Amino acid sequence: MPAPAKPVRLGLRENLAQFSLLVLVNAFVGAMVGLERTILPAIAEEEFGMVARTAILSFIVVFGVTKAVTNYLAGRLSDRFGRKHVLVAGWLVAIPVPFLLMWAPDWNWVLAANALLGVSQGLTWSTTVIMKIDLAGPQRRGLAMGLNEFAGYFAVALSALATGYVAARYGLRPEPFYLGVAFVAIGLLLSAWLVRETRHHVAAESRLHADVAPLSAGEVFRRTSWRDRDLSSVSQAGLVNNLNDGMAWGLFPLFFAAAGMDLARIGTLAAIYPATWGLGQLFTGAWSDRVGRKGLITAGMWMQAAGIAVIALAAGYAGFATGAALLGLGTAMVYPTLLAAIGDVAHPGWRASAVGVYRLWRDLGYAFGAVIAGITADVFGLRAALWLVAALTFASGLVVAVRMRETLPAEP
Repeated sequence: MPAPAKPVRLGLRENLAQFSLLVLVNAFVGAMVGLERTILPAIAEEEFGMVARTAILSFIVVFGVTKAVTNYLAGRLSDRFGRKHVLVAGWLVAIPVPFLLMWAPDWNWVLAANALLGVSQGLTWSTTVIMKIDLAGPQRRGLAMGLNEFAGYFAVALSALATGYVAARYGLRPEPFYLGVAFVAIGLLLSAWLVRETRHHVAAESRLHADVAPLSAGEVFRRTSWRDRDLSSVSQAGLVNNLNDGMAWGLFPLFFAAAGMDLARIGTLAAIYPATWGLGQLFTGAWSDRVGRKGLITAGMWMQAAGIAVIALAAGYAGFATGAALLGLGTAMVYPTLLAAIGDVAHPGWRASAVGVYRLWRDLGYAFGAVIAGITADVFGLRAALWLVAALTFASGLVVAVRMRETLPAEP
């Protein structure tokens, strides 16, 4: 690894240009997911004649499993080969995705597109998270994660809104997916030409810590998954958070359609949740730097449960919008705070790998959520699936309240 051209300094202000560039790159990463938020369940029903909820939600299972496994690998690969190489590789994998979604002749092609999208998201989003933690250093880590996740999920919302309106005007395919071609092209060019490697910042931060013995991949996995009470509490909360997001992604459009909402209104409702989630993270990440991580995570999980319950009880647009906003606000309280807590606990020498393990468990939640919600919806109905996910989300917040300790370092 060649020496950096300038002395390495940690902090958001000291690395403002690169940090801002990575925020922009992650917006295009999030926009790729937003392509599917509004219209893919409708494509399954209208173009491929699929009826079973479990079958329709199969695309989320494929996406969640491939993204989860790739998240884990991305942490290890970024330590070995560098962050930038992994980021560029993720964009290269994304190139076929919009074309497959445009022209898929059957549902298996859609599943293949989502497998590639999961790999791409695992490489690109994981790496932008790791690089921002590298640049920010030990201070204002929550703010850094809030800005990263704001960019990604606000872009999810805008993309979902845009594809919903394009589909309402021109049809489900191919026009909405033209946006994806532009997202991939811009994200790849920015990452390849302008993003710089951040491993030098890791070395600089490591010098601020006492030396520790290197940990094997297996030991990092065990600590993050169950041995460390703080890291494991964060991992289970991340899994349940994306479990309810997987349910929202797959079932909300069907639930809203069953209540008589048209495609344009479904697109707006599908955007309210990630828009509130994205915008809220501008404040909640920095808030966690002041008030701590544990309380925000616990309250956020319980607010998510309340939002899902409101949607399950509602019968019209106003109730659906209120529940989606509550779900988004609760997720905003949780999402950047979980990542900041990982950064608080993990040593810089194995932090990227710990982030990879956390994101493995978190994004397996997509698959668990799609399977649990799909089976429940097929057997007991859509509303019953929403109530089950709300109960699981409340229980996850209870686990954090009982088991996790506060991880925010005390002020020196």
